[in-house]
Amino acid sequence: MGLGKVFLVGAGPGDYRLITIRAVELLRKADVVIYDRLVTKSILKLIPKRAKKIYVGKRSGRHELSQERINKLMIDAVLDGKKVVRLKGGDPFLFGRGGEEAEALVDNKIDFEVVPGVTSALAAPAYAGIPLTHRDYSSSVAIVTGHQAEKAERVVNWSKLAGSVDTIVILMGVERLESIANNLIEGGLNPDTPVAIIEWGTTTRQKSLISKLGTIVKEAKERNVKPPAVIVIGEVVKLGGKLLWFKMPLFSKEGL
Repeated sequence: MGLGKVFLVGAGPGDYRLITIRAVELLRKADVVIYDRLVTKSILKLIPKRAKKIYVGKRSGRHELSQERINKLMIDAVLDGKKVVRLKGGDPFLFGRGGEEAEALVDNKIDFEVVPGVTSALAAPAYAGIPLTHRDYSSSVAIVTGHQAEKAERVVNWSKLAGSVDTIVILMGVERLESIANNLIEGGLNPDTPVAIIEWGTTTRQKSLISKLGTIVKEAKERNVKPPAVIVIGEVVKLGGKLLWFKMPLFSKEGL
């Protein structure tokens, strides 16, 4: 039996209509699908019944399997001649540990392919009517993680970030929102800077909270905001209320 192959595949931000054609092709041919927590049920239905599905989801403080175990699952399946889809919410190379998994595959001389996905960092704001760039408000964007590994060699310099870009998008930041907001204000960002938190972006559960940097922590607690959520900080947030009325994907069952 020959070696199989691993496909590091982005499942998109939640709305199953935003998954790529290449991802669907691979799911339908997969022998093994190793998937994360934010992969929706609608996308999992694309997987044939004959394929083995393995859940390896992670959430803050709780991991089904360690990263080392996930790497071993992929490698063992490939050595058994299987076509393995490693399915991740969003894009595999944007805070999805896809780079670490690719390194493990290279180290073990395993053939693999990367299939990009639509990241929630772009899609959730879009579905909330918030363009991350705009000629009048923003010509630069930074996408950062609010959750970093304990042994991460590079940490987010919030004070430096505060004055370096027009729009800041934060993934996995809800649980550290107070620290993030305080650090940005201490770094020079105006407390009146508009902020949006978008929960469950692009899904029928999507909710948005629009506030200001100086009050967002209090209001998020009052609204009981929970992950998964995307945080957008910058003047473009002002456009959310204006443009949302013309953005219809969540309000149409058929889409087109």
